[in-house]
Amino acid sequence: MFAVVQSGGKQYKVSVGDTIQVEKLDNAVGDKVKLDVLLVSDNGSVVAGNPVVQGAVCEAEVVAHGKGDKIVVFKYKPKKNERKKQGHRQPFTQLKILSLNK
Repeated sequence: MFAVVQSGGKQYKVSVGDTIQVEKLDNAVGDKVKLDVLLVSDNGSVVAGNPVVQGAVCEAEVVAHGKGDKIVVFKYKPKKNERKKQGHRQPFTQLKILSLNK
């Protein structure tokens, strides 16, 4: 059984026991979070929501918060000696999927 859930404007294919990294959530480590279920597949039967599946619940636990790898942003204008180097690390929340109910 798997489901497609939505968090932070992105969609993730999950099963029970999976660990996923989503956009940063304002929950403490150990909190339980409910995610929007967009699609559920169980033994070949697929149920798609419009936009979410009614009665389907995906419960996840916040495992950790962190920052992703550094991305270098380098902007320049040729022939003008204008350069700007900047780094960015995107914050994320790590979730462990506890249960999927149809």
